[in-house]
Amino acid sequence: MIPRLHKRTHTPCGPLAKALGRPVPPNEALTEHTVVAHWPRLDDSMFGDEQKIWTSIQWAAHLEDPYLEHLFAVSLDDDRRAILHLDVRLQPDDRDLTGPEWAEVAHRLARAAGIEIPGKGHGCRWIAVQAQPRRLDLIANLIHLDGAWHAPPADVLRRLAAEARRLEQDLHLIPVRTAPSARTVSQLAPTASAQLASVLAQLADEQAGPVATVRGLVEYVAHRIASQPGAAGGDTAHRLELIARRLHTIQQDLDATADHLVQPRDATAPSAVQRPAHRAL
Repeated sequence: MIPRLHKRTHTPCGPLAKALGRPVPPNEALTEHTVVAHWPRLDDSMFGDEQKIWTSIQWAAHLEDPYLEHLFAVSLDDDRRAILHLDVRLQPDDRDLTGPEWAEVAHRLARAAGIEIPGKGHGCRWIAVQAQPRRLDLIANLIHLDGAWHAPPADVLRRLAAEARRLEQDLHLIPVRTAPSARTVSQLAPTASAQLASVLAQLADEQAGPVATVRGLVEYVAHRIASQPGAAGGDTAHRLELIARRLHTIQQDLDATADHLVQPRDATAPSAVQRPAHRAL
């Protein structure tokens, strides 16, 4: 699962078009199967008594409303571009997610980015769009309901990458590791193979292993480069994402090798027949 943070814009129409994969249609209704999650304070009363489903243009207008309500809200550097857009994509070997699982991904990424703060009444308006296969787009307005400007954390990319790792674990997008820990292996089978298996298991560990650390740093640099203008930056970011995927494959190979080392040997293989020695008379 790879999150990507886009450059902020003045209007949600561009990010919404990217999320849909086509120009924003004026009258097309977006059901709960497309807009899979949104900010908690949005409820059915905001849709009116008759209309329960909004069109793309209505969702865009909903995200733009803070601009009209707070005409002088700006960031610390006098920037008026308040529309934040991030997307997350599944890796090729990941399983498909259900609608509720995509909603869970949306809320957790919104909290990781600081857009949704549990218990805070005047937060950001945001929606999560799942319109393209194996992809989720989150679009938010950084102007709070009270007019304050939300500044994402300085390490927002690192937080998003870390939350993506936890989501992979919780949603079983990465196989659960079965290699025993170093202490368990040494207690059960204190052999040379078991000790080497524990070393490989530590290298492959998703939480604290060195390969996971390198993989996280590579993904972090890819996200930063992707936000830079120019096609060259996008090409470099894509290359780094491929490197991160290869590192993930290396982790899986190390883990599989560790499992192989601690598997009991097949006892059914026929042993060599020893011929009795004949003494010459």
